[in-house]
Amino acid sequence: MLRTNKRWIYIAMPIFFFWFFGQIDKLGISIIQTDQGFLTDLGLTGADKNAKIGMITFIFTISYALSNIFWGFIIDKLGARKTGIIGLVVWAITMVIGGLSTSYEMFILSRVILGIGEGMMIPICGKFISNWFNQRELGRAQSSWLAGNYLGPACGAIILTLVIATFHWQAAFFVLAAFNILIVLPMFIFFTRDTPEEHPRLDQRELAYIRQSDSKVSTKKQSFVQDYRYWIVWFGMLVSSFLFFGISIWLPTYLVGAKGFTREAMTGITSLSWLFALGFVLICGFLADKTKRPSLLATILFLLTASFLTAAILSPQPVMAGVCMGLAMGTQGGVFHLSNLFMVKFSTPETAGRAAGLMGFTNILGGFSSYIMGWMVDIAGGDFGPSIVMLIIAAGLGFVAYLFTLKREAAELKIENLPPQQVIF
Repeated sequence: MLRTNKRWIYIAMPIFFFWFFGQIDKLGISIIQTDQGFLTDLGLTGADKNAKIGMITFIFTISYALSNIFWGFIIDKLGARKTGIIGLVVWAITMVIGGLSTSYEMFILSRVILGIGEGMMIPICGKFISNWFNQRELGRAQSSWLAGNYLGPACGAIILTLVIATFHWQAAFFVLAAFNILIVLPMFIFFTRDTPEEHPRLDQRELAYIRQSDSKVSTKKQSFVQDYRYWIVWFGMLVSSFLFFGISIWLPTYLVGAKGFTREAMTGITSLSWLFALGFVLICGFLADKTKRPSLLATILFLLTASFLTAAILSPQPVMAGVCMGLAMGTQGGVFHLSNLFMVKFSTPETAGRAAGLMGFTNILGGFSSYIMGWMVDIAGGDFGPSIVMLIIAAGLGFVAYLFTLKREAAELKIENLPPQQVIF
């Protein structure tokens, strides 16, 4: 069993930790920005402090999204392994710069560089998954790294809170740099290869399984740019990015500032919210492979997002409002998982990097979300209500977009379930 399942060790495990620590690097700022020492040291004070805080994530996601485009082409040429090694070194350097920052401008510069370095995360994983896994296990394979995507921040909220409380906010950045250099980088160097054919310790039976196809109809897959469903998913990811960054970046501040949570209670709700996201990822990974209706699942998730956000506004209980916000964030974790599944489905191993790069570009709207929400909270005198209504409207747009994919998905499933002799070539 172990001999024919090494892809889960050589690829799934490294990219799990790749995202586990990468997401703490990226989203740990939501915890750090609640520390008064951090705000004071970088001059994040005054009537427009929330807009300034939002700008930190805005500038990061802009560089992150734009870099996704060129990273996709680089990965298709250079390979996922070498690109990942380069990116990890860049991350470590930017974490050190962030910890040494003595001004707001210097810290912003470190986030720009981090965004460029982390822009290759989605394309790298798309390339690895496309090359290393059988098409019947794409949902589970995607879940393996998306689990790190959400388990990382769940654990990171606790880790960063303890580090800041024990030392200082700067120490949090130095600890994250050490994680990348000492844990993730060696995994990429010694475990991964760009293709299973290049790996010297892969069993031939496993290689045969990876390359096995279960397609009933032998047709040449069209370019992903010609498939209208890819662009619906792309739009859905724009909306999902807007929702996810808006909720995740501001959730700790919302809990402390608007709902009066203590730092300990805030950490608990924040960690729980990331675990909600992990739960939706695992459930969607299973259901996507089981039902073969990922578009229907994404449609339902957007509807749930709007429902949870509405409940958060209407709930008079702070704990219930916080949990509903966390569940709304969790549903978008499921959408993110399904979107990356679609990306692999609609592309080929040769074009997976570019398809993922364009998909990763959608994170640009997350930056606008974080800034706009900060600005709206400032002008509303600290009230998060108007900004949450904005998120509900965005969830409605995602729901409507995915409705246009359901008819074709149902038709394809019907053809797939026909006996072989009834399939028309």
